[in-house]
Amino acid sequence: MLNFESLEISVSPTEKFKEYLATKGKRLTQEREFIVTEVFSNHEHFDADQLVFRMAQQKTGRKVSRSTVYRTLTQLEEAGLLRKVARTNDKDVYEHDYGYPQHDHFICKSCSELFEFQNDDIAEILERLAEKINFRMNEHRLEVYGVCEDCSRPTQRRHKKLDLI
Repeated sequence: MLNFESLEISVSPTEKFKEYLATKGKRLTQEREFIVTEVFSNHEHFDADQLVFRMAQQKTGRKVSRSTVYRTLTQLEEAGLLRKVARTNDKDVYEHDYGYPQHDHFICKSCSELFEFQNDDIAEILERLAEKINFRMNEHRLEVYGVCEDCSRPTQRRHKKLDLI
């Protein structure tokens, strides 16, 4: 994964989520805040089960139910803080969509590894294409599926004893 510089943001993800919840008549509970803090503690792609596992490994004594994690991830996505990148191994994979620059992904169909990349040429091509048809583009999302270098290597076959005769 490439390491992109995070964008400077004026409102923390927690505050932004709190504002979103207020528009829905909900409040930022301790559990939701714990989830937001953990999600934005680093920039890694993750699925809900990985997040539940990470939170369970912490020795904070704070417990969050699996259903609360799933509901909160949906709310974070609705708030524009997270986005689903792909569905691998029958699980939705998330990443930050707040405080992080526009980028695209290569996704290995064999091992499900995600590789981030930025390319200004792609953005310019999309803008020109949109302009041609008078389409006002406000964002784009590109996911390219294939096989990564590691998975495309031929497997090493061990010779059977009879092959050596």
